[in-house]
Amino acid sequence: MNIVISNTSGLPIYEQIRSQIKSQIGAGILTAGEALPSIRSLAKDLRISVITTKRAYEELEQDGYIYTLAGKGSFVAERNLELVREEHLRAIEDHIQAIWDLAVPMGLTLDEIVEMFRTLGGDDQ
Repeated sequence: MNIVISNTSGLPIYEQIRSQIKSQIGAGILTAGEALPSIRSLAKDLRISVITTKRAYEELEQDGYIYTLAGKGSFVAERNLELVREEHLRAIEDHIQAIWDLAVPMGLTLDEIVEMFRTLGGDDQ
């Protein structure tokens, strides 16, 4: 597991940890049942407070991304694929809304935006 903390990011450190673990689970880098580093170990590796790491793990557990077994540690939870799909669709919709919010004042048409997607996606049809 690779976590990079940025001191210049506007996000709190626990949120950076949470979002990076969540992304790694979503991308299949971390798989169901895989053990995560202990809270103390991750805090030591990242040179941050144990409380900060604990908060990130607690929020991941509340969101259903990980589970904790007393005396054994924290593990990646099985994910409902439909729930993961819905989360990704919601994120895509947010990005599309942001694109639309930028495009409308510039007078871009839907066709022009679609053409930009095709160009960026390598679909020249």
